[in-house]
Amino acid sequence: MCIVTIAAMAQNKAEIIVSYECTNPSKLGKPVMSKMSLLASPTEAKYFNDLSLWVDSLKSTPEGKAQYMEILKKACMTVEPDGSTSWNLTKGPTKKTYNYVFTNLANESLIHYGKFGEDLGYYIEPLAEMQWTMVEDSTANVLGYECLMAECDYHGRHWKAWFTPEIPMSFGPWKLHGLPGLILKAEANGGFSFLATGLEHTDRIMTPMYMQGDYSKVDRKEALKNAEYFVNNQESIMNAQGQNVKIYSSDDEGNKIETPKYDGLKHSIEPDYKMK
Repeated sequence: MCIVTIAAMAQNKAEIIVSYECTNPSKLGKPVMSKMSLLASPTEAKYFNDLSLWVDSLKSTPEGKAQYMEILKKACMTVEPDGSTSWNLTKGPTKKTYNYVFTNLANESLIHYGKFGEDLGYYIEPLAEMQWTMVEDSTANVLGYECLMAECDYHGRHWKAWFTPEIPMSFGPWKLHGLPGLILKAEANGGFSFLATGLEHTDRIMTPMYMQGDYSKVDRKEALKNAEYFVNNQESIMNAQGQNVKIYSSDDEGNKIETPKYDGLKHSIEPDYKMK
């Protein structure tokens, strides 16, 4: 019932759209940067990657899926001299980020869609899981807005967030929410951060999740455990499926190196699945 309600509510119009620059640590030691967006109104919010949303919207219909495959074909396929074809998907508009978060105050819950290993899944959690403590005399100016600071412990990391009471919407990047103003900046131990880089008024529709039927309900911690196992055993899993692959990484000079292991305590934004 909660999924149906959130999907229905998400067809309402947003009032603002916020662009965020997101930083998280990687297995190779370098920070990874990504771009995400937040559509928000006073009662609900949708967090997503614009390219992923465009891809999913096309693939949600047979006609759009055919159009998308033609776009990929023109951008990524090369016909070799012997008549064979090769594909380089890095040249095309391919989906790299699977995370979507729909937050709804009326339902007092959020729903997170993502990819965990090879599987698409979703889970629901109550908004009450995130409890903030205000910090006096700690302010910041982001995009010209004076922001106050609060902090909380959430799923294994300690967060500091700066929010602006000038925009009384209790949402923010990712799953961050629950403060009396829009969160424009946030940092957590381990090198995780979000920073708003743009904010505009909009009447854009907050469309529901595309292809919801492709997602199965999962337990959050179990899904994160499975995702870590897949990342660290992907080569053997794919070879067991008969694909005959070798997975490696490259250093700064382009030399092949053994891919470092993924450790949720270091690399996951929610490492509590590894904590006792």
